Amino acid sequence: MNKKKILACALAASIAWGFSMDTQAATRSELAAIQVSSGKDFHYWTANAPAKEQLISYVKDVTNKKSKNFIPVEDRIAVFDCDGTLLCETAPFYFDWMLYIHRLQNDPTYTPTAEEKARAAEFKKAIDAHKVTDEMDEFKNQTFPSVFAGMTPEEYKAYVTDYMNKTYVEGLSNLKTGESFYLPMVEVVSYLNKNNFTVYIVSGCERETVRALVKDVMDIAPNHIIGTDHSFRAMKQGKDVRADFHDFKKDDKLVRGDKLEDINVKMEKVVKIEREIGKKPVLAFGNSSGDSSMFEYTITNNKYKAAAFTLLCDDTTREFGKPSKAEKMKKSAEANGWTAISMRDDFKTIYGDNVKRTK
Repeated sequence: MNKKKILACALAASIAWGFSMDTQAATRSELAAIQVSSGKDFHYWTANAPAKEQLISYVKDVTNKKSKNFIPVEDRIAVFDCDGTLLCETAPFYFDWMLYIHRLQNDPTYTPTAEEKARAAEFKKAIDAHKVTDEMDEFKNQTFPSVFAGMTPEEYKAYVTDYMNKTYVEGLSNLKTGESFYLPMVEVVSYLNKNNFTVYIVSGCERETVRALVKDVMDIAPNHIIGTDHSFRAMKQGKDVRADFHDFKKDDKLVRGDKLEDINVKMEKVVKIEREIGKKPVLAFGNSSGDSSMFEYTITNNKYKAAAFTLLCDDTTREFGKPSKAEKMKKSAEANGWTAISMRDDFKTIYGDNVKRTK
C-alpha cells in the first residue's frame, strides 16, 4: 500500500470514530461523516447500554414488514429536542443565551442600550452562579429579537456560524461551541435516517439559530427544524405596517423583526408538531420536563408502536451534570414509561476523549 493510501485510510478511520487528528474534538465535518446503518455500527455507546439496545430492538421491529408493529416509511417520524439532547447546554448555559450575551458584551458592531448592557452583565453573573431566574428568562426572550433585528436571514445565519466557529465551550477543553454535539446522539440520528425515519428537531431555541447549528452536521432538512419563532418583515415595510398590507417588490429585502412570536416549549411543541408535521411522531427524544408534553403526545393513543427517550444529565466527570435533576427525570421516566438514557453510564464518550473538564 503506498503512502497516499495509508494516509487516506488513517483519515477515514479517524472520521469514522469522530476524532480529528489533532488535539481538538470532532470537527463538524467529522460529525457529519458519522454513519450508523445497523446496531453493530454504534461506537460511542457503552456495550449493551440498555437504552441503545431498546432503540435497536424497536427499529428492527417496526421496520420489519413481517412484524405486527411494522410502520410504513411515510409514518416513521422521530422528533428531537436540541439543547441537552443533541447539543451541550450546561457549559455554561444554553446556546442562544450565550449568543445573546456575546451580542451585547463582545460585538463591536452592536451598541447595547444601558439596560441591555447592565442586564447582560447580570445574566452572565447569574449563569456562573447557576441562579438564572424566570424573570431573566422572560427579559431575554422578549429582547432577543430586537438585538438582531434588521439582519437578513442570510446575515443572521452567517453571524451564528461565525460565533459558533470562533468560540469555545467554557469549562471544557478543546471544544468549539459549534462542535459540542453529543457523539452518541449524532449516531442515533444517523441510525434513524438510515432506517428511513424522517427526523425533526423541535427545540425551545430560536428556529433560525438551530438551522445554522445543525447545517452540515446532521442530515436534517431546514424545513424539518421547528423552534421558537421571532418576527420577520420586509425592509421597506415599516414597523407599523402589517405584512398583509405590504407588497414585497424586487428592491425589497426580508429582514428579522423585533418581536417574539412564540416560545416553543411544553405544550407549544405539541401544537407545532401538529401544525407543521401533521402527523403524530412514533419516537421522541428530549432531556427535561419541557419535553414531557412531546413525550406524552407521542406515546399516548398512538396507532403505531411508539417510544420516548429522555437523557439524564448525570455525568459530573466528563460534563457538568446535575445529579438531583437527573434523579428527578429518571423517576419521571419510570412513572411515565419513557426510556432513560444515562449520559454517565450509557455514553462511552460524549464529545471525544480529547475533551476534558477544566473546572
